[in-house]
Amino acid sequence: MEHRAYAGLVSRLAGLGLDVLITAITVVVVGRGLPEVWRLVAGTPPHWVLTAFDWGANITPAVYFAGSWRLTGQTIGASVFGTVVRLADGSPIGLIRAILRAAIGLLFAPIWFVGTVTVLFDVRRRSLLDMAFGTVVQYLGRPGRPTP
Repeated sequence: MEHRAYAGLVSRLAGLGLDVLITAITVVVVGRGLPEVWRLVAGTPPHWVLTAFDWGANITPAVYFAGSWRLTGQTIGASVFGTVVRLADGSPIGLIRAILRAAIGLLFAPIWFVGTVTVLFDVRRRSLLDMAFGTVVQYLGRPGRPTP
């Protein structure tokens, strides 16, 4: 496959930046906005409801990334910048790999971010996260990558 079929550093970081913005807003809405709406409509929510909203806010980023990668291979940020996450053979990633990729990436976010520097040197433009999970990030519709 041609080198230019693999997503570069700028596309990946721009997509990740958009995804971080989306998840940050969603976390605030789930963790703070929904409980506030509950307060306005029905009074003070029970403790278990507040706990559920907190848990929901905490897992939102992992669910967003893992769900997106498993279902379509693309987050919203990836879609905007025309990239897709796939296995090295071009097939979609499975649920367990998507969950682990999201969880490890989020738990070690600085390594995820700094690990993208390997995109500049790897033939398939893989980050450390890609190397660890056997994935590649490709452009859609570029030579060497069929359009879905």
